[in-house]
Order: sequence, then structure tokens, then C-alpha cells
Amino acid sequence: MTDWQSVPKVELHVHLEGAAPPAFIRDLASQKGVDLGHVFDPKGGYRWQDFASFLQTYHAACSVLDGPEDFGRLAQAVGRESRVHGVVYTEMFVCPDICGGGDAGAWRAHLEAIAEGLEAVEGLEFRLIGTIIRNLGAARAVEMAKLIADVDHPRLAGFCMAGEERFGRAQDYAPAFLLAQEAGLGLTSHAGELVGAPSVAETLEHLPVSRIGHGVRAIEDPELVAQIAALGTVLEVCPGSNIALGVFDDWPSHPIEALRKAGVTVTVSTDDPPYFHTDMTSEYQALSETFGWTCADFAQINRDAMEAAFCDADTRARIMAQLGG
Repeated sequence: MTDWQSVPKVELHVHLEGAAPPAFIRDLASQKGVDLGHVFDPKGGYRWQDFASFLQTYHAACSVLDGPEDFGRLAQAVGRESRVHGVVYTEMFVCPDICGGGDAGAWRAHLEAIAEGLEAVEGLEFRLIGTIIRNLGAARAVEMAKLIADVDHPRLAGFCMAGEERFGRAQDYAPAFLLAQEAGLGLTSHAGELVGAPSVAETLEHLPVSRIGHGVRAIEDPELVAQIAALGTVLEVCPGSNIALGVFDDWPSHPIEALRKAGVTVTVSTDDPPYFHTDMTSEYQALSETFGWTCADFAQINRDAMEAAFCDADTRARIMAQLGG
């Protein structure tokens, strides 16, 4: 039986705050005298039932994170957990609306603290992806894109849109993506998770992305799947997250294998792992058991992920050398 935990892995889609270990948030709340008992279930995990309550729990947990020091400690805790599960390269979403409230000076200080926290994790290479929140509107997206684009930090390599997919139209956010593109940042956007295939199609038409976060609902439109394959757009797939949120009923019904067979480049990530009771080891184990994926399959997926990573050529080559064949 393969030890999936020790396999070197590349993860492209994980939210820093969403990866906060419950024990870390519980301890931080205790230190600050904040009662977050309603956030945790009897086993100590995060408590939620549906997408709405997931967001409520998520924001309540984030409420005790205040200032660069907290975020630096969080980054180190999340990085260490990633390394436990064999991750050698990760890209994490960080948001100026959360890290510093949209203030330029605070955003820079948070970035520096987060980078220092991750740099303290031995054996982990990383990049950060500045993130705008879709449901805060297009005007706010442009403001935050300027903030992200103006920061010259060696670890800040990408730009993303996350948040409520049902809010606004992709084209409304094109100006924000143009700012990030002009700054030389890699571009990705959440689409096709809770909203169907048109969300992905609209994103591909109006935003200059090389990757799409999730994108799995594209499976509902065979022509769109063929388009994604032809374009070479990479999907940051988070199967455990999709199943936990009820996007798909179970592992056999998840379309990651069908997308891959159709020629789409897929990668594997955890999204908000403790909320969805998953980790990279669990993802690999379930994919192997469900679809018969082997070490060779995962090696290819990791190489594909590294090719799509928002990093420099030297870093890419160094991590590639760590991946199995």
C-alpha cells in the first residue's frame, strides 16, 4: 500500500485563513478572551452545516486574527501542516481586505509577516496570490488590485478573484485583472464551483486567466470542456471541498477523472482543509481508491501543477527535481 503522505506534492489552491488549524484559532481566541465556542463542534473541528453556515463560521474564526503578528504565526502553522502531508510547493491566497483592511501600509506589513512565517517552515517553497473578493464589488476590486499590484514583494506572484460567484459579471472585474496583468502577476479566478458551466465560460471570455479555481462545473458543457482543454487552461481542483459543500454527492461522482480523460489539465488542492476535514494525504488516498490513480498519475499531476505555478524558472526547475516520475 502506497504511503501517500510521503509523496512530494504541489498545491496551488489554498486559502491562508481557511487553512487555519482549529486548535490555532481556539488558542488565539482564548488568549484574547474571545468566546468562539459556537464555532467548534464537540470533536474540536469547525462547526457548519451548509454553505451559508460555512461562511459564518469562517468569518467568525477570522475575527480573532488581528495584525501582522497573528497572520505570521498562522502562516507558519499552516505551512507546517502542509509539510506534514508532503507539500513541497504551495501557493496561498492572501487578501488585502482581510490582511490590513485594505490599507496599503498594513497590507505590506501583513505580507512580510506571512512570508516570514512560511519561510520558517523547512522544506516548503511558496508563493502568495493577492486576492480580491468578488461580492465587495467591481470598484473595490480595482482599489485592491492597485494595492496588490503596487507591492513589490518577491513572494507575491499571483492575483485571484474569490468570493460569491453569483455576484456580478466576470467582465465587471476585467479592469482589476488588467492592473494585475500589467504588474506581471499570474492570473487565476474562482469559477464553476457553486455556479454552473456558464460561470467558467464567462470567466474564460472576459478575464485573461491561465488557471481557474475549481472549474469543475464545466463538466456540464462538453463543448466548454473541449475549449478548456484546447486553451490549456489549468483547473485548480479541490475534490474534498466540492464533496463537503455538496457540489457533488461523493467521490465516484466527482468529475476530476472525466475532465482529465477529456484532455483538461487538472491539479489537486484542499481549498480550506480543516473546514472540509481533508488534507493532501486524504485527497490522494481517495483519488487512488476511487479512480485507481497511481504514483505515476500523481507525479504527472504534480509536474503539471508546477508548470502552471506562478514562480520563476529556477524555482520551477528545483521543485520539478523533487517530484517523482
